[in-house]
Amino acid sequence: MHRTRTPGVDGALVTGPAREEGAAREPVRYLVFSASLRADSLNSRLARLAARRIAALGGDVDLASMREFDSPSYDSDVQSDAGFPAGAETLRVRLEQCDAFVVSSPEYNASLPGVLKNAIDWVSRYRPQPFNELHGLLLSASPSMAGGNRGLWALRVPFEHLGARMYPDMFSLAQAHIAFTHDDRIANEQLHERFENNIANFMDLVEAATHYPCVKRAWVEYLGEQPDPLIDRVETPMVS
Repeated sequence: MHRTRTPGVDGALVTGPAREEGAAREPVRYLVFSASLRADSLNSRLARLAARRIAALGGDVDLASMREFDSPSYDSDVQSDAGFPAGAETLRVRLEQCDAFVVSSPEYNASLPGVLKNAIDWVSRYRPQPFNELHGLLLSASPSMAGGNRGLWALRVPFEHLGARMYPDMFSLAQAHIAFTHDDRIANEQLHERFENNIANFMDLVEAATHYPCVKRAWVEYLGEQPDPLIDRVETPMVS
């Protein structure tokens, strides 16, 4: 049995058993997509593997393609004259229909892909801004020994700036061109188990934050933030 970590009432991380495959969960919907435009990219394969794992653990999955969100370069004049492009509108709608998102992103020149940053920039112009308070998990796959991990650190910046709750434990698959089996599992069993546990632990957090406000309050305070009762839907415990 794998272990899960959630914030305790005093802000400390508490370790306990996580649910196994097939166990009942509260309904949570996840948008899962690769940040690569190439249909059979390594990151698309990893995104599909993540989607299968989420579905196996009882999550409701919206598996998307980056091509659905691709948009012309952001231009405020275009926005003023013609409004939002179809790709940005599609991403906004899909985000608003979900409780969390999972992105598997390639690393381009030690940073994030321009196509993804451009989509984020477009969507950030909507009001209300849909990334705010959504939980996110970042994955990467690369032929390199670093597995695309440097790109994920760069990708955290715009998401966190927009208020997304990015899960601390990212997953990067090194030498990904030889890492998959013919049925798109991760060949190394230890790495495959780590990947599956990472997904399960993220799902535990999202489910708790979505359905149990007291846990959401503890998580927010663990991050060093104080909820604003005017804008944050966070319940505080009754004081007797």
